Amino acid sequence: MMQKTIKYIGYYDIQENANEKRIFSLAAKTKMDYIIHSLNQNGLCIDIVSMAQSFEKKYYPAKKTSLNRGNNLILFPSFPTANIITKFIKHISPNINLFLYLVMNVKKNETIMVYHSLGYRNTMAIAKRIVGFKIVLEVEEIYQDIVHCSNALRKKENESITKADKYIFSTGLLNERINIECKPFIILYGTYYAEKKYDERFDDQKTHIVYAGSFDSRKGGVDSAISVSKYLDDKYHVHIAGFGSSNEKLRVLQMIDDVSMQTNCLISFEGALHGEKYSKLLQKCHIGLSTQNPIGEYNNSSFPSKVLSYMANGLRVVSTRIKVLETSEINDLIYYYDQNCPEDIAEVVKHINLEDVYDSRARLKKLDTKFTNDIQTLLSEVSK
Repeated sequence: MMQKTIKYIGYYDIQENANEKRIFSLAAKTKMDYIIHSLNQNGLCIDIVSMAQSFEKKYYPAKKTSLNRGNNLILFPSFPTANIITKFIKHISPNINLFLYLVMNVKKNETIMVYHSLGYRNTMAIAKRIVGFKIVLEVEEIYQDIVHCSNALRKKENESITKADKYIFSTGLLNERINIECKPFIILYGTYYAEKKYDERFDDQKTHIVYAGSFDSRKGGVDSAISVSKYLDDKYHVHIAGFGSSNEKLRVLQMIDDVSMQTNCLISFEGALHGEKYSKLLQKCHIGLSTQNPIGEYNNSSFPSKVLSYMANGLRVVSTRIKVLETSEINDLIYYYDQNCPEDIAEVVKHINLEDVYDSRARLKKLDTKFTNDIQTLLSEVSK
């Protein structure tokens, strides 16, 4: 029996095309990969239609690549930016190609998946009006919550989201805020993969705490994590891992040096870690810190991905008290602090009993099963 295929629009590429240097978000690709896996589990094949463009001074043709499990990747041509004319072509060609693809390849009442993006929202709206297809919109965040913008721009983004027929939201708060017509929806906080167990621990009888995330001082997470060390003693060891610009990295290293002079708690700089090295560091630790600025507007529309990363590796999570976590299905597994100050965070850390029963991996496996079933229901007219 021939498997059904669903189209999935977003910014996406694979390692085999690395030489083309097409621009896309690794975090978005990871989330898309998880949804694709869940769709495959339900017997669907996926045509990933990617808007990713290269900014190399070279032309890369359109191509279709066969992936595993019957999936395909469709890339549009990417033009060079040698002069004003080619720059203009490069600017308009992705949306022209997307429009042509949609009107030529999507049927009336066909359901397609779309990753929410400001880059092609108008194209999607026009093509939907002409063809009459249905959209399941994956909304990870409201972009206007992240950048300062006018009320008019906020309104346009919200209007583009409300034109979808069904939704995959990253938080229940997004549904409450946007889905005023009560259209069908499901929630996906992030990827629910439980990471492979390495069974390695630091053998020094200390409690090991890790912060893994951005070094951006505006988000405040790494600063709070380092400052917590001032209020912990020699029974603790704080590990700082993450990413940022060269200046941000130097600032973090200097802050670690300064704080180390004021405490008996050890602080280690681990740098940017990926894959197995990242998982092994996390699994050697006991507690993960999700110390971000609680007053940022993005906290009301996006789910902190590092929380799931910690849980996938079996860590207990200490987090600022934000509504997206309190209203989630992992709320009972979070150790919250209420005052955004290092003393309060340290007190929460010190009161965690590591002997208590705790299995975050088991919870993620339940959420994985639930999402696989939920997305099958959401796409019932496609999978029939």
